[in-house]
Parts: sequence; structure tokens; C-alpha cells
Amino acid sequence: MRAIPLCLLSGLLALPVQASEVQDWLKRLAEAERQQSFQGTFVYERNGSFSTHSVWHAVESDGSIHERLMQLDGPSQEVFKVDGQARCVSGALADQVSDGQSWPARNFDAAQLGEWYDMRVAGHSRIAGRDAVVLILSPKDQHRYGFELHLDRETGLPLKSLLLSDKGQLLERFQFTDLEARVPDAEALQPTSDCQPVHFKPADAMADGAWRSDWLPPGFSLISAQLRRSEVSDEPVAVLMYGDGLARFSVFLEPLQGAVADDVRSQLGPTVAVSRRMTTHEGDMMVTVVGEIPLGTAERIALSMRTGASEQATQ
Repeated sequence: MRAIPLCLLSGLLALPVQASEVQDWLKRLAEAERQQSFQGTFVYERNGSFSTHSVWHAVESDGSIHERLMQLDGPSQEVFKVDGQARCVSGALADQVSDGQSWPARNFDAAQLGEWYDMRVAGHSRIAGRDAVVLILSPKDQHRYGFELHLDRETGLPLKSLLLSDKGQLLERFQFTDLEARVPDAEALQPTSDCQPVHFKPADAMADGAWRSDWLPPGFSLISAQLRRSEVSDEPVAVLMYGDGLARFSVFLEPLQGAVADDVRSQLGPTVAVSRRMTTHEGDMMVTVVGEIPLGTAERIALSMRTGASEQATQ
């Protein structure tokens, strides 16, 4: 065991205070995303590409949240949401929400996150002309990525967020260039005529135990389980969502019905997609894991999926 220099002991004694400060900031962040109205402009970077967006976020008197997002460069893309559910979309965003996908805000549980991330206050910064506190969340294992969060001192809103690999490589950047903590004008929240209504396909709750995983990364648990209608057939697709309080991934399980499908593994920035053909007692299935987790972790999850009706499936 490596000895700890005496000069570091005073710093170690301050760790509980620092952990408490991080938890306080994460609580402020969770509250801000539910209670704070704002508008602004941010840049998004992934896989070396940049895009600029405007956002208008209003917390109404009845507690509902109305939000409009507009991409300012490249293809015209717009989405209008109420309580995290897309109501209309335009451009390529339509492909992402046409099946009823919602975009819920994360519910930060500081105590839960402390089990799987080393958390500390790293200092201060200034983003979009606003003072910020910098939080570092470093994963305790190889199954999730690290985060660097710059939170607005006045509101607790995230002014900047970096998603980092285990080698410190930047995978994703979100950063405001302008932010106003006020209720947006009603006109700014109105979508344009290009924003087309989203028609949701029915999603049914799955019976408990219909699918299970023999292995999950520590700290991840099932958030939701649904059956959706396939885009290419009448077969239902099981959709399981898992999370650790910060990171998330989804597992899609679709009957192949004799169709030819190859195994796939890909990564675009922080998002991975792993598809594997699985043979079950009920026929061949395609298992696809999608999320912001390391590729090796996604592959292991895909291999671990089982039907609840059988104790063992043949890969």
C-alpha cells in the first residue's frame, strides 16, 4: 500500500465537505431544469462536427414545461416539446421522435451518483459571461464515461457539459454562448409551419420478466419496459431503458421472422450501437443496444439478454 504524505492529510479531511458541496450543486441542477425558465444559444460538438442551436424553455404557471429548440446552421431542424414529450418536429429530428420517443430531463440523485462516480468541485469558470462552478464526475469503473459540468452560480443551470472517455478524450460538448434566465416571449415559443405534428404509435407496457439481462454494469437498473410497433413489420419491438442516474442506454429486441440481418457494431462520438442476432425458443431475434456507454460494455450487454421464458438462449 502506497504511503500518504502528511501534507495531504488536511486535504483528505476536507473530502466530506467537498462531497456535500457537490451534492448540493447537483440538487440545484435538478431543481433548475424543472423550475427555471430561460432562453439562449448553445453549441453542440460531437465527433468533430459542430452545430449551433437556440432554445426557449418556459415553466408555466400550472407547472408544465414548454420548450422549443431550433438548429441555426446546416439543415433546418426544430422540435417543440411539452413536459419532455415532442409535439412537433421538422427536418431529420422527425426520424428520431416519430415512434413516440420522449426526451426526459435527467433526475440527478446525488447520493446514487456517488456510488458510481468520484465527484468533486474542480474550481470556477466563466461561460457565456456568467460565473460558474466546475464539477468533475469521474467513473469508478470502465462501464461509463466521465463528465465535466459547469453550472451557473445564479440559477444552477448547466452552462457547459463535457463527456469524456477514460483517456480524457472529448466525446461530446454542450456549451451556451448566451443565456438569459427569464421567461421567453410567447411568440418565441411558437413553432414554425415547418414543424410537423408527431403521430405516436402505441406503446404497451411489457409483462414483467418478458426479457432480462444476465449482466448489467454495476449501478444500472431498469427504468422502463415497453412494446412498440416495428417501423418495417407488424411485429412488436421490446424496448428496455436502463440508467445509473446520469448515463443511459436502451435495448431493442425485434423478431426477425426469417429476415437476414448481420451483426453490427458502430460508434459516433459518445453514442454506440451494437446489434447481435440471437436464437431463442421463440425464433431468431435481433438485439440492439444503443447509448452513451463504452463499446465493450454495450457488446457485453447485448450478449447477456435472455427471454424470461427460458433460462438459457443460444447465441
